[in-house]
Amino acid sequence: MRLENAIANDVLERILSAYGFTMQKELSDRLEIAKSNVASWLARGQVPGNVIVQCAMDTGADVNWLVTGELEKASSPRNNPPKSGKALYEEILENGGRSVLRRILDAYGFTMQKQLCDLYDISSGTVSTWVRRNYFPGDVVVTCALDTGVSLQWLATGKTIPSDESTSLKKECLIPNYVLKDGQLCEETAICLDLKFIKHDSDKLILVKGINIAWVVDLAIKELSNGQWIINIDGKKDIYDLSMVPGRKVKVLNKHIEFTCASEDVEFIGKVVAVISQG
Repeated sequence: MRLENAIANDVLERILSAYGFTMQKELSDRLEIAKSNVASWLARGQVPGNVIVQCAMDTGADVNWLVTGELEKASSPRNNPPKSGKALYEEILENGGRSVLRRILDAYGFTMQKQLCDLYDISSGTVSTWVRRNYFPGDVVVTCALDTGVSLQWLATGKTIPSDESTSLKKECLIPNYVLKDGQLCEETAICLDLKFIKHDSDKLILVKGINIAWVVDLAIKELSNGQWIINIDGKKDIYDLSMVPGRKVKVLNKHIEFTCASEDVEFIGKVVAVISQG
């Protein structure tokens, strides 16, 4: 969605409501601007993006609600914002230019400025001006937050990570949980595990617990490579260190055994992608 589609009068009313104000003068006093500035927004038919950003961060109001009036995702306003309007406004402006552009590109997953220019139908010169003048493009920041779902606070100040839980920046999920006992994987209750330290995504991760140690194993990895694996040897499963040997052979070892065999002689269940010490 683009901000020009929003009705300025309605947006202003929602901003006043978020602050708990009834008059435009209260808002201008809070923002420390002239009352005529507020009137000019209505004349132009657009509330500046910087003001929407500040209101959302001041009050906790949902930016989607401020711009569109849709209440589904609106959050309750905070009665005691931690910063004054002027201090927050200055902090936002100090985070303009190259730094805010970097966060916008990251939010969209873009690697080039041209991708952003194509999306917003703006010239590369406009983006270059943001960088050169250390400008904070408030309208673009608000639009980016609505488009991507990332944290508005992160986009505006860089102080928090994006809030979109569908990104790899926050990976916490319920995965199958097993105990390795007497050569068998004994299933227990699934466990919710923070997986931010895993460098790749997989929907076939399991947790395998031993004595004072646990392994995160990816069952989706099938191509053999050096590293730790769960291997099934004659019906007994265990964690082994595996090294490739010429001739499609592998050297297999752990604290109990060491041998070399053809790769087809044993069953490779999954590769260890992380080790967790339990004490």
